[in-house]
Amino acid sequence: MDVRRRVGLNLKKYREAADLSQEELAFKCDLHRTYISGVERGVRNPTVLVLQKIADALNIEASRLLE
Repeated sequence: MDVRRRVGLNLKKYREAADLSQEELAFKCDLHRTYISGVERGVRNPTVLVLQKIADALNIEASRLLE
C-alpha cells in the first residue's frame, strides 16, 4: 500500500476515534480542512512537521500515523 494512503487511513481512524470532524482537527492543527481531507484521501504528501502537528492534536505518537 502507498505510504500516503496508509497515513490517510490511519489519520481518519484516529480522528474518528477522537470524535473530531476534519474541520475541528484542522483548527487544532492550524491547517485548512481541505488539507486534512487531502491527507486522509492520500492525495497530499504531508511533511514530517505537519504529521507531528496532526499527531499532537490527536494526542498520539507521530509514528502511529505510519503503522
